[in-house]
Amino acid sequence: MKHLLKLLDLSPEEITDLLNLADQLKYERKHGIPHPHLAGKSLGMIFQKASTRTRVSFETGMVQLGGYPLFLSANDLQIGRGEPVQDTARVLSRYLDGIMIRTFAQQEVEDLAACGTIPVINGLTDFCHPCQVLADLMTIREHKGSFDGLKACYIGDGNNMANSLIVGCLKMGMAFTAVTPEGYRPAQVVLDFAKDYPGFTLTDSPMEGAAGADVLFTDVWTSMGQEAEKKARLKAFDGYQINDAVMAAANPGAMVQHCLPAHRGEEITEAVFEAHAGEIFDEAENRLHAQKAVMVRLMKQQ
Repeated sequence: MKHLLKLLDLSPEEITDLLNLADQLKYERKHGIPHPHLAGKSLGMIFQKASTRTRVSFETGMVQLGGYPLFLSANDLQIGRGEPVQDTARVLSRYLDGIMIRTFAQQEVEDLAACGTIPVINGLTDFCHPCQVLADLMTIREHKGSFDGLKACYIGDGNNMANSLIVGCLKMGMAFTAVTPEGYRPAQVVLDFAKDYPGFTLTDSPMEGAAGADVLFTDVWTSMGQEAEKKARLKAFDGYQINDAVMAAANPGAMVQHCLPAHRGEEITEAVFEAHAGEIFDEAENRLHAQKAVMVRLMKQQ
């Protein structure tokens, strides 16, 4: 593994290795055991999309690993004023040991990796969110013990979260149902990937999707950059909500995951969110540990 660009690039064994390392690093952190695996290393963090969890978790994680995080907003870089991403990649490769980028276009992340000589980590694009889904998988395994025999269900927009959840959950051996309305389906390349997995289902019925589910996922209906579509999206996603009725259709003890921020009353009710807040904030915490595992695997030998 040279980069983390998208989960489609990783084997099940590589994902499992990252989850195992994340568990180890979490244990060490909880017990005050130092793990300065990246002492003397530097991570450049490029943000063309704002974030709470991505910035804080990567920055804190890099410090806990003994390294130095450098926050770079679009206003801080010439890439924000037209410098080709290829040139930015070659320059930053001379200064840094790794790059994390949170941006819009997946191609920008791919170009950084192709043109640079240091590891690149995808902190989010419009296509996928691999770091978040590694944290989700880590949380599921913590709460359920293993992935064996589990069914996951995602309800909402077929966005970057849906794309990465489909890939991550199927690769880990879970059955998966994606519940999205017509016109808001997951990316075709992801649906093509999922065709090889008999446990995958695509439907527009939340109740059908939730039936027998052990894990339920959702995300906001209107993501960053889609604010002009909010009115149309509220109409399109009416009924695509995790609520008491949906939870009743799921298996007893089903857990809920939300990548946050949550719009209570839209994709999830206040009651369901608060009933599963422990699981959701475990998931948020695990961003820190999963991303530390990614950084160690990619940057330790640089």
